[in-house]
Amino acid sequence: MKNLKITVNGVAYDVQVEEVGEGAAAAPAAAPAAPAPAPKAAAPAPAATGGEPVNSPMPGTVLDVKVKVGDSVKSGDTLIVLEAMKMENAIVAPKDAKVVAVHVTKGQTVESGGALVSLG
Repeated sequence: MKNLKITVNGVAYDVQVEEVGEGAAAAPAAAPAAPAPAPKAAAPAPAATGGEPVNSPMPGTVLDVKVKVGDSVKSGDTLIVLEAMKMENAIVAPKDAKVVAVHVTKGQTVESGGALVSLG
């Protein structure tokens, strides 16, 4: 039995792998399943706004939207507060920019990679 640490979408899992025979592929003894988020996804593609999207790094629920269209933000400013796995995560601006679109609302469930806001 081998103990391995595997990271999937930024979440680390400890797994045990057992070799079942010579030349046979190893299979995890027990892989924890991540909870499936609700089917509501982040809103439409940001291409229509012409801005650069800030995407959700994980599935979760939007607890708060800290910006509105037209706001100027600095690098590191909180844009969205996202709850994932009972933890609040601040989604911050990657650069100084202007908010050209907000794609989510408070209470909405988002998928990993879904657009939250667009910056221009």
